[in-house]
Amino acid sequence: MDALAALLDGPRAQGAFLLRSVMDPPWSMRIQDRSPLTVVVIAQGHAWITPETGSPLQLAPGEVALVRGHRPYTVSDSPGTPPQIVIHPGQICTTLDGTRLEETMSQGVRTWGNTPEGETVMLTGTYETATETTQQLLNALPPLLTLPADPAHTPLISLLTTEITQDSPGQTAVLDRLLDLLTITLLRTWLTRKDARPPAWYQAQSDPLIGQALRLLHHNPSHPWTVELLATKLGVSRSALARRFTALVGEPPMAHLTRWRLSLAADLLEDPALTLEAIARRVGYATPYALSTAFKRTRGLTPAQHRARRTPISRTPPETLYATDGANQHGPTRM
Repeated sequence: MDALAALLDGPRAQGAFLLRSVMDPPWSMRIQDRSPLTVVVIAQGHAWITPETGSPLQLAPGEVALVRGHRPYTVSDSPGTPPQIVIHPGQICTTLDGTRLEETMSQGVRTWGNTPEGETVMLTGTYETATETTQQLLNALPPLLTLPADPAHTPLISLLTTEITQDSPGQTAVLDRLLDLLTITLLRTWLTRKDARPPAWYQAQSDPLIGQALRLLHHNPSHPWTVELLATKLGVSRSALARRFTALVGEPPMAHLTRWRLSLAADLLEDPALTLEAIARRVGYATPYALSTAFKRTRGLTPAQHRARRTPISRTPPETLYATDGANQHGPTRM
């Protein structure tokens, strides 16, 4: 699959955190949750996002911010408002002195804030994990990317605004899909901008020859590919394929395939139900030993060590995240 398809599949498997925030000034939140990607949509009013390094950016209604990486940042009514709230890993929300705010700022289903009817209304979607394959694309994003209001985004934003406070059966799945679609739309918008600098391999997908080669390798990683076999499949000479592939992608075909296979293996290791033998077969290695050797040589860790290190962050229990009725008014722990 390509990187955008991987973005749909990866975070979707883990679930994303969605919340509607309703705020009246003064308000300011320091976000240090270490999430790989967060989408912030201004549905009403305005907000300022201040990265750890760099200038504050103001968001108006309909504008969107993509925040990438683990560095802290601040979201506030004004750059001069000092933080009053801290968002920690696991989407735990506290005051500066550590007092938990789950109950005190709940405003209903997936809604949280300092007032029931606020001047500013934000929709926030946080991907708490990212696949290895997705991360290769996310790394090309600037740490803070803002996108103007756009008719292409408006229908999804409107639908997300409507659905985020609903509590119908299957609502989590509906919201996850809407957030995925919005994220893909935003990334597509960014990738067409002149100032975008996507990875060379992503740009190479538009080349008639190398794009087809990449699709063959990415869609069939378990196939016993060689440069000669790939060239025959594409109807070109081995040397011509190798030369053009290296020029556009930045590495030879088999080196790229190895990196792709090991990224897929790293993602599959997140599933404890999959044996190393099953993973090796899926990504094109004849034996678990062959996969382990390549994995250790490239990443410095054995597959078992990688699996042990990728233990999910403990987050607030789901039953405390959303208020579902009058008897359970525990608010979400995310802004």
